[in-house]
Amino acid sequence: MIMNIPIPNRWQSLATLAGLLVPALALAHVGQGDIAGGFVTGLEHPILGLDHVVAMVAVGLWGAQLGSPAIWVLPVTFPLVMAFGGLLGVLGVNLPGVEIGIAVSAITLGLMVTLAVRPPLWAAGMLVGLFAIFHGYAHGGAELPESANALAFAMGFVIATGSLHVTGIIIGLINRWPWGMRSLRTGGAAIAACGLYFLVPYLAGA
Repeated sequence: MIMNIPIPNRWQSLATLAGLLVPALALAHVGQGDIAGGFVTGLEHPILGLDHVVAMVAVGLWGAQLGSPAIWVLPVTFPLVMAFGGLLGVLGVNLPGVEIGIAVSAITLGLMVTLAVRPPLWAAGMLVGLFAIFHGYAHGGAELPESANALAFAMGFVIATGSLHVTGIIIGLINRWPWGMRSLRTGGAAIAACGLYFLVPYLAGA
């Protein structure tokens, strides 16, 4: 349906969303021990993990939907708190249900966009921060300690995360048009569906 709507050239980045929602992409999970590299590996890791991608893009989408100051507060909050989550992982602090938390983050953030929920800024920030802990822990608890260059890996990962947020913001700016509002909500529903897809195997194995 979206393809039949004329889209301004500067919004051609909408095509990016379709690519982000292809479930054939590999997941990036806790315990993925073959992640051992530096800056380039850090850049690649979140992009190759659809569970992380959809949640990070959703943060940008929701921020753009909420408008200023959330449009920049949420994308800044996520990587900052994600770093704290990574530190918890490096220190060996036990955090149960990390993979479930990551899946639920995609479901929840996708629904926030789908339903155009507009909570107070502090509540939106706390929700984003909560999920960022799980995403950060997944990498700090497994990939960072095993990396040949942990600092370079972390820098690459943070930059990639920020880029995904920016992608979400750019796409989310279509919210200013009626057709864009509908398209954005449809994208949010697709993100929530991806999260549910990630969650079902864990629930089935419980």
